[in-house]
Amino acid sequence: MYKAIIVDDENRSVETLSSIIYLFCSSEIEVIGTANSIQEAYQLIQEKSPDIVFLDVEMPHGSGFDLLEKFTNPKFEVIFTTGFDHYAVTAIKFSALDYLLKPINIEELKQAIGKAKERIEKKNSQQNFDHLIQNLRNPRDKSNKIPLPILNGFQFVPVNNIIYCEADEDYTHIYLNDNSKITVSKSIKDFEDLLANYDFFRIHHSFLVNRDYIKRYTKGEGGTITTEQGTELPVSRRRKSEFLEWLSNI
Repeated sequence: MYKAIIVDDENRSVETLSSIIYLFCSSEIEVIGTANSIQEAYQLIQEKSPDIVFLDVEMPHGSGFDLLEKFTNPKFEVIFTTGFDHYAVTAIKFSALDYLLKPINIEELKQAIGKAKERIEKKNSQQNFDHLIQNLRNPRDKSNKIPLPILNGFQFVPVNNIIYCEADEDYTHIYLNDNSKITVSKSIKDFEDLLANYDFFRIHHSFLVNRDYIKRYTKGEGGTITTEQGTELPVSRRRKSEFLEWLSNI
């Protein structure tokens, strides 16, 4: 049985999540405490040593991220709960942590708990937290790392190492500047969302490219781009105008 605490400034949200966990996840997880502020949460974590912390992103006197920065070597996993905040959600995704949008969906909650349990077993919380804080502080820094799910966990790859992404049905091939390729079971739309702040452009339904590696654009019906490595990729006709406008905004 895993122990959890809930951190949220809204009592109704705390009560709702507690009830859902009790009704649908009580065989896996027990809520052992709740807190309505960062300070309360910090003290509660010190006293109770939970396995999982359900953490609201935005609170009146600091964010959930402020709480994480108080721990240099956390012994717990985090599942964020939040209303939609694109910037924060993107940073959370980049860190390989989980988040739940309010109102809480039961199936998504079960999935998040399952993944948190896997991370507890692998004991990689510190690395994930470190990446989260780095990405929040520098949301456009291409040295930030993206977690690529692989067979036995995640491989963290700097954004500036990615040349382009290629769609392959429900998979995406990630081509890196060391001539390696990583295939992951995520759609190219997932990567388009994750890399939205990092100067990548979806030139075609199958290709997402990093501006830093575009060497040349050749005119045509849609045209083609050539990467620094010599790879030619097509630009779709319907994306051509937007692409050329993006390309000219240096």
